[in-house]
Amino acid sequence: PSVLLLDPSSPLLFLHLPQFFAIFAFSTCGSYSGVFRMSVECKNRTESDLSIEVEFEYPFRSALHQEYFDAPTCKESNKERIFLFGDHSSSAEFFVTIGVFAFLYTTAALCIYVFFFEKYKEKNKGPLIDLVVTGVFAFMWLVSSAAWAKGLSDVKKATDPDAVITMIGACKEEENHCREVHDPVMSGLNTSVAFGFINLVLWAGNLWFVFKETSFFGGAPPLQEKPHRNLMKQV
Repeated sequence: PSVLLLDPSSPLLFLHLPQFFAIFAFSTCGSYSGVFRMSVECKNRTESDLSIEVEFEYPFRSALHQEYFDAPTCKESNKERIFLFGDHSSSAEFFVTIGVFAFLYTTAALCIYVFFFEKYKEKNKGPLIDLVVTGVFAFMWLVSSAAWAKGLSDVKKATDPDAVITMIGACKEEENHCREVHDPVMSGLNTSVAFGFINLVLWAGNLWFVFKETSFFGGAPPLQEKPHRNLMKQV
C-alpha cells in the first residue's frame, strides 16, 4: 500500500506557509549586519575625522555593549574611545530561537501528515498533541515578536548617529562640527518583525485546521479505508 495517506488538498498542508515564513523571520534577523558613519570636523582641520564607521550585527550584544569606536578629541592627535550602549541580545536571540524551532516542528509535522497520517490519527493522540504544540507556538510568536519589536526600537535608538554624536566630547564644543554621514539600513530588521507577526496569524489560523482533526470537532469524520468490493455477485 502507498504511504501517501493524506489528501494533498487537506487543510493540514496549510502548515507549509508557517514553515516558509518561519525561515524568513529568523533569517532576516539572524543574518543582519549594519553600519553607520559620522564625521567630526575640528577647528584644526588636521585633527578631524570625516569618516568614522561603526559596525554592528546580530545578536546586538557585543555590537551594542562591547563594540566601540575611536573619535578625535580635537586636541592634538588624541583619540576618545566611545562605547555604544545597551544589550538587546535577549529579545533578538529569543525571536530567532522561536523561528528555528517553529521551522523544525513544521518540517517534522508535514512529514508525519504526508507519510504517517494513519498513525497520526490513531486514538486521537496525534491531533491532540499537535493542537497543544500549535497553540504554544502561536503564543510564543506573540511574545517573541512583541519583545523583538521593542528590542528593535532600542537598537534603532542606540545606533542613531545623531544620538551617538552627543556622546562624543569634541562635538560638545561649538567650534567643532559633527554630523551624520550615513544612517544604518534597518529594512531587514523591520521585515523580520513583520514576519514575526505574520507567523502569529498563520499559527493561530492553523489551530482551527488542527482542531478539526481532533475528536472534539463533531464534524470530523474518522479516517476511512478504501472499501473492499465483493467480487461475488448476488444471485
